Amino acid sequence: MSTPAVSDAAPAVLPAADTASGTARGPSRPRRTALVPTVTLLLGALYCLLPVAWVVIAATKSGRELFSTFTFLPGSGFTDNVRELSAYRGGLYWKWMGNSALYAGLGAVLSTAVSALSGYALAVYRFRGRESLFNVLLAGVLMPPVILAVPQYLLLAKADLTDSYLSVLLPLVLSPYGVYLSRIYATAAVPSEMVEAGRMDGAGEWRIFTRIALPMMVPGLVTVFLFQFVAVWNNFLLPYIMLSDDEKFPVTLGLYTLLEQGSNTPALYTLVITGALLAVVPLVALFLVVQRFWSLDLLSGAVKS
Repeated sequence: MSTPAVSDAAPAVLPAADTASGTARGPSRPRRTALVPTVTLLLGALYCLLPVAWVVIAATKSGRELFSTFTFLPGSGFTDNVRELSAYRGGLYWKWMGNSALYAGLGAVLSTAVSALSGYALAVYRFRGRESLFNVLLAGVLMPPVILAVPQYLLLAKADLTDSYLSVLLPLVLSPYGVYLSRIYATAAVPSEMVEAGRMDGAGEWRIFTRIALPMMVPGLVTVFLFQFVAVWNNFLLPYIMLSDDEKFPVTLGLYTLLEQGSNTPALYTLVITGALLAVVPLVALFLVVQRFWSLDLLSGAVKS
């Protein structure tokens, strides 16, 4: 009886079997990098960071170096610029920074509180006209601020509140975008079962909001606070219309006055650039502080999902 012939060819390499699942795995393929999205993101990052790099480098130059040296060549006058800026009109720049901190800090806190209450009410309570009211708020999100500036000035002028701190703070208390975010977050983060359980235990509506709903809404409210703080800090149009006393100016409007010194006084370019760089520092510090709240929010969302 003849035996089968043995082939001299090398046996074919079979794919390795997965001992855990019993399935065969083929050879691993190299990971492919998406070239177009990567290049697009890098170009976008360069576009955003290039002006920041220019401000940082230009703040180190003196007035002579600013127009006579290469754009991205650092200078040696940063400390002199800071000293001159601090000495301008007896430290008026730091008064502007304090005003910006007051407007942005207090305005963001009040706006976040109003947004939390409004968003929670729109998310939890059922009443006639709720969706219509919410749609009106959404229309306010789409409304450009320049359209509301003149009517707000006329209303505050009737109340004799122009050229005061309240003329800048009051229009910032209600933020349609903050109310929208608060409602969306309250709908997702506050279970209706917990609200009903609190009512069954005899808790009042205010106690349910402060003890149950508010702690769950903290990550979303931190985002509302940050957005509103940045928006108020960078606001220029409203203070420009409302204020005439430069002692009450925020830093954005104050730096603008350094460029508009009149025909007999040259524009203080180095002071404006240095002041703009120093004005960014509080925003960067705020982002670093609230970053951990965003991380907690992402982790809680991953657990819930």
